[in-house]
Amino acid sequence: MDIKKAELEVIATRRSQYPESEKPEFLLVGRSNVGKSSFINTILSRKNLAHTSSRPGKTQTLNFYNINDALYLIDVPGYGYAQVDKKTQAKFGMMIEEYLEKRSQLKRVFMLVDFRIKPTEDDQLMYNFLKYYHVPVTIIATKTDKIGSSKRDKCLKAILDTLDLVVGDDLIMFSSVTKQGVKEVQQKLEELSAIETI
Repeated sequence: MDIKKAELEVIATRRSQYPESEKPEFLLVGRSNVGKSSFINTILSRKNLAHTSSRPGKTQTLNFYNINDALYLIDVPGYGYAQVDKKTQAKFGMMIEEYLEKRSQLKRVFMLVDFRIKPTEDDQLMYNFLKYYHVPVTIIATKTDKIGSSKRDKCLKAILDTLDLVVGDDLIMFSSVTKQGVKEVQQKLEELSAIETI
């Protein structure tokens, strides 16, 4: 996947601000500290396109990244961060729900979970929420480099048992350090965008 263009094109909080485009879209969801910014930068071969932060809960909008004028990656506010007040969390939820309700351009959701940790109640709620809208999901198990080989099967089983993926959903092991899973994600973007060369 040759990334010739990758830029943050649109920042939105409501439907009227979404790009007026028929390009395929891919939504990124996950807990606030799961590594969404690192995921974006790694798969797009950019260092600081999405800004990583030591402060969870920084993303508070829907951020549309234009990739090669061929597709959009959309980063949304992280969930499960205790220091974001309930009113703000509810606003984030409404933003995501508004997007999911009528956005026909959406091809798939990449849901990031920390490979080291059994999926939380918030993770389970998010997965079930996506299934309510019949959205196809790829689970991205991040930070795999931080787990030794002897414990990997146990961690993988914990994710699969907890989320109980439906037929058609899948899981990709991912590390922004070792680049594990990068080619698989890029291939999925290409295939689902119905574009022979991106």
